[in-house]
Amino acid sequence: MSGSDRALRVPLIVGLATLVAVLAWLGVRDPEDRVWGNLGGTVVLSAAAFACLRVSRQAAALPPVRGFWVLWSFSAAALVPSTIAAMVRGATGVPGMPVYEAVPTLISLTLAMLAFRHVPLVSRTRLDWARLMLDGLAVTAAGAVFFGYVVLNTVPETTAVATQIAAAVVGVGCLLALVVFGKAAVSPEGRVDPVALAVLANAPLVGLIAVVLFLGGTEMGMLLLSVLGYPLVGMAMCVAAHRQSRVLDVQPPRRPRWSIADPLQFVAVTGTAVLVIVVSARDLDMRGRAVIGGAVLIAAVMVVRQLLTLRENTLALRAIRRQQAELERLALTDNLTGLPNRTGFTIALTERLDHGRPATVLLIDIDDFKMVNDTLGPAAADQLLRQVAERLQQSADGDRECVARFGGDEFAVLLPSGDPAGIESAAARFQHTVGRPVQTGEQQFLLHASVGVVIAEPGETADEVLRNADIAMYAAKESGKASWTRFEPRMRQDMVKHARLAGELHDALRGGELRLLYQPVYDLVTGRMHGCEALVRWQHPERGFVSPGDFIPVAERSGLIVPLGAWVLREACTQLARWQERLGDQAVEAVNVNVAVRQLREAGFVDEVAAVLSETGLTPRNLILEVTESSVVDGPRVAEALQDLHEMGVRLALDDFGTGQSSLSLLRAFPVDVLKLDKSFVDGIADGADRGRLAVAAAVAQLVEHLDLKAVAEGIETLAQLERLRDMGYRYGQGYLMAKPLPADECGDRMAAAPLVLGAAHR
Repeated sequence: MSGSDRALRVPLIVGLATLVAVLAWLGVRDPEDRVWGNLGGTVVLSAAAFACLRVSRQAAALPPVRGFWVLWSFSAAALVPSTIAAMVRGATGVPGMPVYEAVPTLISLTLAMLAFRHVPLVSRTRLDWARLMLDGLAVTAAGAVFFGYVVLNTVPETTAVATQIAAAVVGVGCLLALVVFGKAAVSPEGRVDPVALAVLANAPLVGLIAVVLFLGGTEMGMLLLSVLGYPLVGMAMCVAAHRQSRVLDVQPPRRPRWSIADPLQFVAVTGTAVLVIVVSARDLDMRGRAVIGGAVLIAAVMVVRQLLTLRENTLALRAIRRQQAELERLALTDNLTGLPNRTGFTIALTERLDHGRPATVLLIDIDDFKMVNDTLGPAAADQLLRQVAERLQQSADGDRECVARFGGDEFAVLLPSGDPAGIESAAARFQHTVGRPVQTGEQQFLLHASVGVVIAEPGETADEVLRNADIAMYAAKESGKASWTRFEPRMRQDMVKHARLAGELHDALRGGELRLLYQPVYDLVTGRMHGCEALVRWQHPERGFVSPGDFIPVAERSGLIVPLGAWVLREACTQLARWQERLGDQAVEAVNVNVAVRQLREAGFVDEVAAVLSETGLTPRNLILEVTESSVVDGPRVAEALQDLHEMGVRLALDDFGTGQSSLSLLRAFPVDVLKLDKSFVDGIADGADRGRLAVAAAVAQLVEHLDLKAVAEGIETLAQLERLRDMGYRYGQGYLMAKPLPADECGDRMAAAPLVLGAAHR
């Protein structure tokens, strides 16, 4: 038990001893000497004032709780003058309740009721406050009627009018206080201990009984009012303060142990009240006894009702708290894996940052998991994610490292360290964990992940740290995936630059700043132009020429690649229709248009292609769509779109062939018409020094011949390269040797021009 709790035993013991002494004095009293009997009230109320003030100064008490008990200390102190006035009245033989005794009592009641402004009631709306006011008015009116009846029918005519009014006002105040105290005791939002509030509710009850006895006009009633009323009120305050102190001392909250303070209110108050009724009833007639019995019964019913309501509200509050705990768990936990979700992770990160402790975040994103999800289906993909989550949790260093799932295939780890060596080791450890084979059904998958690493800097918020981790993770993906990258401030600058460039690209699409150039595809045998590839260019009004290598990645990341690709498709088809109208048979048969994987994922892309062909008057044979190997393996939706385009009659070209990891296997599943040998295999092919490149180029030429496909060699820059490719069997090619990308008019002129003589270098 704490020191403050031990100190509160003293007023409790003093009050109880004084109450016993007063009861003993009643048995052996001198009818003419009431000073010693009235002294008990002064002693107990002084002890109560000390107890309430002591509770208000406890360190564990919240500010509202402190304010509550300070006012109760003042309330107890305000009653001390009333007890002194009672001693004076007893010594001088002044009858009734003088005004100088009633006024401190009313002040004490007012202070006690004001204390409950620190105890929020459930009622908070205007309607609820109106109901509370009506309750108070109803109690006041009922009390006025009741005490009016008592004054008119039971008070002796010799009692002074001022005494009658003072006693009646005190009685109504006690009734009103009883309602206020009771409502506060059953409030589920109460900050003060509800048991202490229930004990304090006995104080106005005792006062109400004492006033009724006083107005009964009997000698015994007058004696009991002055001798027992004040000690009982003070005793209730001592018990309540002791109870509040014990609750504050328990950390964390637990069920209080049984002590003498728990039943003391019933022993001291209820037992004494019964004694008062039994003793005083001897001096009253039947009507007076009925009034006293009725008043006590009404008060008892009110107390019982409040206690029952308190129990009901307590049970309801426990259920609400259980629901709140469950809702909090659901709000902070990922349903699929049981790990903390983004919100729970952010709270943990914020707590570390607020306390100035080191923190590092690893943001883990499984590479190409969408393909796994599309291939296996959501159920099997979820099973894989659960396995990954379990492995990450097992790989974590106990409770020191917090693992969370942000959603989809994105996880995060919170490391309690800022040591670069330890962070590097942790990143490699978690990356290795993801990279271990996982099993679902009869299939085994080898996953890999990109990891963004960020060390929290002093003063950074959780949102800023997570944003930086996200930037680092995307940088890891752009560097080739299956790697980890630590955040650097320049990365944020690059993101800002990309975001600004995306905004300007959006305006460029609407403002006509984009244009198409066309790079011819030549027949390497005849020298005639066989086709052309549409290439988008951006002439910025302030930046000047913006390289496609700068704005195409921005378009893909921002989603602008979809409207950009739609514009390129429509513009290229429209231009081919113009060439056919102007040049007739001299125009090329088809135009090549590059298509991004994001476009192929769009549900209406195939319909969009059909609409453009119809509007421009072209046939499907007039269009060749170029896709990369990574686009082909993106998932079922892309594969379905490519199949629909092929069935429509649109020809498909596999761009940058040979650079992927599964190029040969693609040819069996992909409805390809054209293979474009990547420039990396053309470079250095002339001298034969790089036998690997030479072998790949030769193998592709033979493969195309056997599969009855068309092969186009990209990036031909020298005559030696051209001749070697032609010797291998390549019929078509494009590159700076024949022509750079040209404006539409120049490209049209090349179509009508004489064939190139490819026996010598031409530019």
